[in-house]
Amino acid sequence: MGPTAAGKTDAALGIADAALADLISVDSAMVYRRMDIGTAKPTAEMLARYPHALVNIRDPADTYSVAHFVADADEAVRSSLAAGRTPVLVGGTMLYFRAFKAGLNRLPGADPGLRRELAARADRQGWPALHGELARRDPDGAARIDPNNGQRIQRALEVLELTGRPMGFWWARTAKAAPERLGCRLVEVAIEPARALLHERIANRLDEMLRHGLVGEVRALRDDPALSIETPAMRAVGYRQVWRHLDGDYGHDAMVERIRAATRQVAKRQLTWLKGWKGLIGRVDDAPSAMVAVLQNL
Repeated sequence: MGPTAAGKTDAALGIADAALADLISVDSAMVYRRMDIGTAKPTAEMLARYPHALVNIRDPADTYSVAHFVADADEAVRSSLAAGRTPVLVGGTMLYFRAFKAGLNRLPGADPGLRRELAARADRQGWPALHGELARRDPDGAARIDPNNGQRIQRALEVLELTGRPMGFWWARTAKAAPERLGCRLVEVAIEPARALLHERIANRLDEMLRHGLVGEVRALRDDPALSIETPAMRAVGYRQVWRHLDGDYGHDAMVERIRAATRQVAKRQLTWLKGWKGLIGRVDDAPSAMVAVLQNL
């Protein structure tokens, strides 16, 4: 696990080469088809050589929740273990990692009426305003959520309204953790590059995405009548900014700067998650070190 652009995929491919391993993606954007360039998804050729479970399993118009992920990841892990192989989870969606590790709890189900009310408020005030409300009521939870991530802000406020308790309260009262649930042990390694190096990698990767056609990829998605800028999949970093550029909200240079800044913010939040993460057997600063740390503990 680690922040965006840390080198997680390189480490995972190295592990797959050295061990009888099955790769399982832990990325909330890579689950979607037609979202390849902006998600830094492995190429089709790479996926053919190194299959990744939970990549390209949903259309961008579909919703995909943490509950969906845990169910899918559990199935992939069980299948790998039954085949006598080693499942390797790789990605940077820390909420997914936490839910997989700890198990799901008995959070209340969705309340359609309350969700409509929150969505209407967001239309009037904007999601950042509702994020501010969440920060006042649940500062720890709000610190882990992007102020523009309406899906997660809505869910956090929904749980507060329905139960009177923040999400963190319910996360602490979880169901079976992964080792008990799946009959395996976890070897957890985080790649945490120095900030300057990480920012350089983010900038270089964005340049590469633009050269490979990120704007065209988003233009094709924008032409799909089933999608809008409010579709959950379009909240992925890069896609929303390009969409707004294509809408004429700002020029190319401003788009690039907004993507770069948003990606840095995502990386910062990922590192915040990792800072308090318990159970890591190693914190390393590059892909080769991560590969060695994992292989030595299998």
